[in-house]
Amino acid sequence: MPFSLPVSVTQQNILQLEKDGLLNLAALRTIDCGRLQDFDSTVLTLLLAWQKKLQADQQQLVLINTPEKLKVLASVYGVSALLGLS
Repeated sequence: MPFSLPVSVTQQNILQLEKDGLLNLAALRTIDCGRLQDFDSTVLTLLLAWQKKLQADQQQLVLINTPEKLKVLASVYGVSALLGLS
């Protein structure tokens, strides 16, 4: 079962989201971004932190239902390949 991001990922909820994700590390292999609407570069920080944790366990993060805005943001910050979005 994928880990679903909420509608909003901002500085106000990123720490709790990071903790929730790390507590459900098995679910982090696949992250459903389908509900994501309100976000900024904070979401990239979160995804990269999870990616780093998974890579330490020889696993890979997979994003599904990725909004176009997130793909563009990852491209602007040069992290598309790191998140498997290129």
